[in-house]
Formats: sequence, structure tokens, C-alpha cells
Amino acid sequence: MSLTISTINVNGIRAAMKQRSEANRGLSAWLDDVRPDVVLLQEIRAGREQAQEALAPVLDDGWHLVMSESVIKGHAGVGVLSRVEPSAVRVGFGSDEFDATGRYLEADFDTPLGALTAASLYLPKGAAQTDEPKDIAKHDEKIRFMTAFAEHLRGLVRRRRHVVVGGDWNIAHAEADIKNWKGNRKSPGFLPHERDWVGEQLAGGWRDVVREQYPDDDGPYSWWSWRGKAFDNDAGWRIDYQLTNRSLAQRAVKATVDRAPAYDLRWSDHAPVTVKFQ
Repeated sequence: MSLTISTINVNGIRAAMKQRSEANRGLSAWLDDVRPDVVLLQEIRAGREQAQEALAPVLDDGWHLVMSESVIKGHAGVGVLSRVEPSAVRVGFGSDEFDATGRYLEADFDTPLGALTAASLYLPKGAAQTDEPKDIAKHDEKIRFMTAFAEHLRGLVRRRRHVVVGGDWNIAHAEADIKNWKGNRKSPGFLPHERDWVGEQLAGGWRDVVREQYPDDDGPYSWWSWRGKAFDNDAGWRIDYQLTNRSLAQRAVKATVDRAPAYDLRWSDHAPVTVKFQ
């Protein structure tokens, strides 16, 4: 008995599903190769009908899609692709400000390992701490999200079932999670209060199952800028996590990051992060 869960920020589902070349056949080819049971999607950036149209080959192959789109057209959007239909779906985490912005979705499943709640998260990127009004707004928005979401996480981690919250957390927790950590100490995603916030979630019972599989390694990174030579030099960030409660963490046996073998074989600026549980 095993359960394979992946998380991937697709950077636009329509772009991710495109076949760019004979060698780069996009998301659907990756699904055929890896064959996960549950896939947590972020940055779908499409309405429900548009996403279903883009994913038609996958859905015709028996996959099920549930999603939450943003009220802001072409922005954010999270979803769950699964081999079996979920028994329940919940959008948001009880936030009047954020539940309609396509940033969080939970789906319940009956699995060979027992009852599972799989959640897809797209946490706001935020901004550096400057005097610019736009930066201040984005910085404060991220703090509001983290504050409200932490309250939800405190209850979720105690549920008497397996729980995973996977997605683009937009925070590199430790120096080992970012190649150029010295040069990014004032960058959003590596600010001290953001890193402390992730530490608080781990201290509260959540387990970073990918880091536990690579306790002494830098990375494995899951995001690289499209610009410059970041990908070629593996100058990445590990910001895509699967945090689980204790019962599911004890079942984790393997974690992989499917980094494309070459720049022109990428179909997103993120790489899928996959964990096998058994």
C-alpha cells in the first residue's frame, strides 16, 4: 500500500499543458511518467471552464479536478487533481479577505493509508520592506494572510486523520533552502519574520517531510527565476513544501524534486515536489 502526492505551481495551467517541443510535452507527460495519486496545483490562473478545457486530455484519462479560482481574473487559483474523486471539498480557511482569492483549497479522500485531507496553498509573495506604497500593501497583505492562516493550521494539524498542506509557501525557511541566502536577506520570501513564521508552524506540530528526507543537503530547490542563468547554475529557492501532520509524516519514505534536465525542457518556473508515503 502506498500513496504518492505531488505539489506544483504550474505558472498558468494553459501554458503548463502546452507541448512546446517533441521533448517538452508539458504537464500531461509528467503525469504519465510519475503517476501520482494526488496533485496539488497552484497558480492555475484560469477560470473553471478554461482550466477544464486545458486539462481535457487529463480529465478524459480519468483524473478528477476540484479548484478555487480567484475573483481577480487571471490571478492565483489553486486546485487538486486526483485519481479518485474527493469525498468533500472546502474552499478557503474562513477568511473574509482571502477565501475568494484562489489561495487555499482542501479535499478529503479515502486512501489505502486511511482518511486524508490534502490541501493546496498559494501563499502571497509579499514584498520587501520599503517606503513604496505598493510594497507596503503587499508586505502587509502577506502578514495578514500568515496570521489568519496560522490559526487555521493550529486546528488542522490536530485532526485525527492524515493531513498534508502542499504548495507554494513563498518562504525559504532556512539558509539551506536558498542558494544565494546572503544576497537575499532583505528579499521577500526570506525576511526574518517570514522564516520565523515557518519555524512556528514546525514547532506547532507540522513536519517538513521533504527536508526530513534531505536533512543535511542544500535544497533540493523547487523554484528558479526565468531570468539570467539561475536555472543553469541551480541558483534556486526551496519554497514549495509538503507539510504534514505527525501521522502522515511517519509514512513518508521518499521525496523527489523533478527538476527539468535542461532550461528548454521546463514547463513552469517551479518543479514538481513529490512524496511517497506507505
